[in-house]
Amino acid sequence: MANLDDAARAYRAAVAAVEAVVAAGRPARSRNLAHLRKVLIGHFAALDEAMIEAAQDGVKQTEIIKVSGYSREHVRTILRAGGVESDR
Repeated sequence: MANLDDAARAYRAAVAAVEAVVAAGRPARSRNLAHLRKVLIGHFAALDEAMIEAAQDGVKQTEIIKVSGYSREHVRTILRAGGVESDR
C-alpha cells in the first residue's frame, strides 16, 4: 500500500508541475516539453503498476480508487489489463 501511496503522490506532483508550466504561460521549448511528457508518462505507468500490485496484495478497489483519485471504471480497466479480476 505504501508503494501505491508513493506512486499516487509522485503522479499528482508531476501533473501539478505540468499544470504550473502551462498556467504560467511559459513558452515551452520542445525539448523541455518532451522531458515533461516523459516524466508524466513514467509516473502514470508507475501508478498503474502500483495499483495492480496493491490489488494483487489484497487491497480493495475502493481503497485504490481513493488513493489514486481515478474513477471506479478507470481503476477496473487498469486492473483488468494487469490481469486482476474485480473484487465485487
